[in-house]
Order: sequence, then structure tokens, then C-alpha cells
Amino acid sequence: MKTFFLKVNFICILLIFAFISNIFYSKEAQAELLKPNWSFEGFFGTFDRASLQRGFQVYKEVCASCHSMSLVSYRNLGEKGGPEFTEEEVKAIASQYEVTDGPNAQGEMFTRPGRPSDKFKSPYPNENASRSANGGAYPPDMSVLAKARPGGADYIYSVLMGYEEKVPENIKLEDGVYYNKYMSGNKIRMSKPLSDGSVEYSDGTKASEQQMAKDVTSFMMWAAEPHLEVRKKLGFKSVLYLLILTILVYLIKKKIWSRIESKV
Repeated sequence: MKTFFLKVNFICILLIFAFISNIFYSKEAQAELLKPNWSFEGFFGTFDRASLQRGFQVYKEVCASCHSMSLVSYRNLGEKGGPEFTEEEVKAIASQYEVTDGPNAQGEMFTRPGRPSDKFKSPYPNENASRSANGGAYPPDMSVLAKARPGGADYIYSVLMGYEEKVPENIKLEDGVYYNKYMSGNKIRMSKPLSDGSVEYSDGTKASEQQMAKDVTSFMMWAAEPHLEVRKKLGFKSVLYLLILTILVYLIKKKIWSRIESKV
């Protein structure tokens, strides 16, 4: 029995050592994430409307050729708390896409110009087509990517800015794989998507790599949490309500106990 417990203790020690070693290795292998000054951070943070509109332009011209946003509709672009495009702008954006609809009276599918109520059009008809076009890799849907990844917006921004031509000697890259110092494992199949001047911003803002990465990350954050501003306002009102209620309860308690003490 004593030998059995010694073996169990030895195995536990090995597992703990392996766990701790893995943690230190992960921290060494992956650089600390970049942390830009996001407008939506903090208790009173809000989205920058101009940045969201520029971010949509980056997604449309750069990201949408591979990545879908299946949970976002064109009408969402005009809703309060988001990019807040005008109704006419939303209709114009949606109409640029051909959407498959139907069946019609003859039982056949047909195509039509997009409407504000339509979801963002996917670049591929299905996952298999997506993998086939990208060498077996599946470009993830970007609808909630900013919330699904550990590190959130900081992680997305860091990965976009983390491509480096100089690869450490201990990392071997396969064909079609790129080095990214912020990506988990430091390997990524997506080639560097952004470079200075990749898009020409319609509002005249200089399209530097950092600016585009920040704008598209903000847009992705909004897509993942479109009601962020409403939630924060509701949270502030709730805290204020509870604070007032606490003060009233305290005053009532003081008044009640003052009567009891006076009788005593």
C-alpha cells in the first residue's frame, strides 16, 4: 500500500511539473499582446462611429474575400450604436451583392440584388468550398471572433500586426504557412492581409497598416457585441439605482433605530 501511494505521489508531481512547464513555455513562445487605446474600453466606453465605418470598408475590400460574417445583416450597419450608415447608404451597400433567393413560382432558385434585411453574403457556398480554395485551411467566420478569441480585440489587432519576415531558428514553417509572433503556436496560414495603402479610405484618413488594423478590429468588436453601449448605459443606471436604494435603506434604518433607542 505504501508503494502504491508513493507511485501516485510521484505521478502527481510529474503532472504538476509538466503543467507548470507548459505554462512557462506558452508565455515564452507567444509575445505579450499589443494593447491599443480602444474607445469602447472602460465603464463609459463607446464605439467610434468613423472608425466603425472605416473598419467596414477594410472588411469589405480586404477580409470579405475569405471571411464570412454570417450573423450580421446589412440593416445592422444603420442601427444605433453601430457604424450608423444612413438608410440610403445601407440600401446602396446591400444592393452591391447578388443574393440567391427562391424558389419562385416555377420552383426555381434565382438571384436578386441584396436587401438591407439580408445577411452578409458569404464568399463561399459551404465549408468544403472554403477549405478547397484556401489550401485546406478554413477562414473562421468573423461575426463573433473578437469575443471568441482569448484576448479579444487586443488579440485580433496583435495578430494583424504580428507578421514578421525573420523567423526564429527554432520554428520551421511548412509551405503556405507564415510566422506570426502573436498567433498561438506562431504559425498562421493566412498571408499578411494589410499593408500601408491597402485601401483608400473614403473619409480621407491615411490608411496606414496600424490604422486599418485598429479600424477593422473595432468593427469586428461591434459585430460581436452590437449592444455594448446599451449594456453599459443600463449597467450605469442599475448601479445608480442600487446606490440610491442603499442610501434610502440606510436612512430608514437610522430613523427606525433612533425611535427604539429613544424609548430605551
